[in-house]
Amino acid sequence: MTTPFGQDAFVAHTGTDVYGPGKVIEVDGDHRRVRFVHFVATISAGDLRDASPEETHVIQAWLKRKQERYGGEW
Repeated sequence: MTTPFGQDAFVAHTGTDVYGPGKVIEVDGDHRRVRFVHFVATISAGDLRDASPEETHVIQAWLKRKQERYGGEW
């Protein structure tokens, strides 16, 4: 059985776009810790969906800028 939205998956919230797209940084049972563009939040996997190609590009570019500016693993 595969875990939906495993670590490093690019996701978006099913109910709102206020968070922006995000990347799963931790899996804990049914919950996912997600680094969104505007927040880091713990969200139920059922409230997430795969990010569209455009959303994936947005989060990848955002993460790249943060890594260039601050270093480390984003």
